[in-house]
Amino acid sequence: MTDSSPLPPVRLHPEAELARDALSTPLLSRAARLARWAGPDTRVDAGGGLVDEQLPAAAEALGLDGDEAAAYASEAWRVAVDTGLVEIVDEEAGTVAAGEDLALLTGGAPHDVLGVWLGALETVLADASVPDLDDIVDAMSAQEGEVDLSSLDWDPEAESEFLDGVLGNLYLLTVTEDGPGESPVPLPALAASMIVPSDMGEPTNDVLEQVSDAMMRLDDQFRLLEPVGLVDYQPVDEALMADTDEEPAAPVDDTDVSRYGMVRLTPLGLYGLRARLLDAGFEAPAVGDLADKGADALLDGTAGFPPAAAQAETEQWLARREPLAATRELLAAAKGLDAGAPLRRLRCQQALSLVGTEAEPALRAVLDDPELGGLARVWLTERGAPDVPAPSEDLVFWLTVDTVAAQLAAEGNSDELRGLVEGLAQQHSGFFTAAWRVDHPATADVLEAMGRLHPDKRVAKEARKAAFKARSQHGS
Repeated sequence: MTDSSPLPPVRLHPEAELARDALSTPLLSRAARLARWAGPDTRVDAGGGLVDEQLPAAAEALGLDGDEAAAYASEAWRVAVDTGLVEIVDEEAGTVAAGEDLALLTGGAPHDVLGVWLGALETVLADASVPDLDDIVDAMSAQEGEVDLSSLDWDPEAESEFLDGVLGNLYLLTVTEDGPGESPVPLPALAASMIVPSDMGEPTNDVLEQVSDAMMRLDDQFRLLEPVGLVDYQPVDEALMADTDEEPAAPVDDTDVSRYGMVRLTPLGLYGLRARLLDAGFEAPAVGDLADKGADALLDGTAGFPPAAAQAETEQWLARREPLAATRELLAAAKGLDAGAPLRRLRCQQALSLVGTEAEPALRAVLDDPELGGLARVWLTERGAPDVPAPSEDLVFWLTVDTVAAQLAAEGNSDELRGLVEGLAQQHSGFFTAAWRVDHPATADVLEAMGRLHPDKRVAKEARKAAFKARSQHGS
């Protein structure tokens, strides 16, 4: 992922619902319970962690038992400290008190609760990038008592970047309209997305081994990330790891893929990853961001949205406005002869398809407008309005060029556009003879695209000739 272009818009659940989800996550709820449990006699070590003698009592306060109880209690305590639920009062004495942020979990706004949860998420993500504790102990230098990172084959920055990349790809898969959406993603596919080059045909054995290693790292990491509510995770089947000397090979078919781990982002996880992406400088829009902005922001902002997201955003925008006033604002914002104007008009036309007949006066008012008259006639005719004047031939050709220019901007060389181009050339035998004269800034580009897209060589040649004439006419 790069931050050069916006990501597809995400549909977030309401903050109140997400805050409730955050409060019910195992890790944050445990951290809050320990913050309330801590008292004057609670002691911490130099790093802020509970001293060993207090871990059994902390585990008991959480209702935990078994071999992992102390580790779970220690993790919850660290989250409580890192998120400000607990405050170190005296570092030398190792005493603590309830932190100011603890009150936010019961008395704060949903956004405040989510802010605390985001702090917990950062702690867990940092932990997930650290190798197993046993490996660290084995790597301790006997002379210095320090960790020798080179013996661990661990690069902290690279490990963190790898996990960020995996989570970024999972976010992208989730928010892309033709992706899996809320369905779980197989762990091998997620690992391969980071390792297998996009132009590689059959992966080599070395690449497959790297994918297998990455799957095992991710299996450990997603087990850590599930209790904070970032993901729902079905771990790798332990039967596949019965031979501890071998990593499991990647699955050979779809029938057994679920045994190799399945992961999906929760609604809370989507919120959390979007917040991190925004902090990292990515453009990560959410549906509803434009609802309180002007029509110009709506049409420009949804220009690159996929269809369903653009409609959802527009519906929210329209819901806050009176239909006639909204229509006038949309039409005013759709005007222009700049490169982005055709796509703005297409988005305007799509928005107006959601408006009822009460908008009719605004459409009739622009019938004589050279840029808006065409779409106004389409809207009025589709609704069976009376007395709609027939368009001139010039207006028909101008609207055609504008429409193709908008489709080019929205979809590039898509199959849908190819079909549109073929239909235009077929319906109008003299289309290219007239089209090159159309006084539209995109005329030459549209004709060039038609020449590129039309499968008939003779027609394509006509289009290219017309494009040359258009450029000559406009001196470009």
